[in-house]
Amino acid sequence: MIFWTVFIVDVLLIFTGYVVNKNNAKYLMAGYNTMSVEERKKVDLENLLIFWKKFFVILTFASTLIFTISYLMFSEAVTAVIWSVCLIIPWPIFIYKLQKFVK
Repeated sequence: MIFWTVFIVDVLLIFTGYVVNKNNAKYLMAGYNTMSVEERKKVDLENLLIFWKKFFVILTFASTLIFTISYLMFSEAVTAVIWSVCLIIPWPIFIYKLQKFVK
């Protein structure tokens, strides 16, 4: 059962990384979609989207690797906790690094 959960989360993360682009960012990116036109002009969207994709791809592969290693070493319950924590920890860093794309 836990393998299906990891697989579905991985698909959603990869999908999120690749589906957002310049044309639909104003509809799909939280925060960016509520900005005024003037505020959006201050955002380096091109580089932000590169960072966005890279973040989601790395998060997917790192969390899957950590899941696999922990599954081989620990019980399924401990593995679920470790995997969940490794999915949560990068988000404050992600939010902090997004600030550099606003001029």
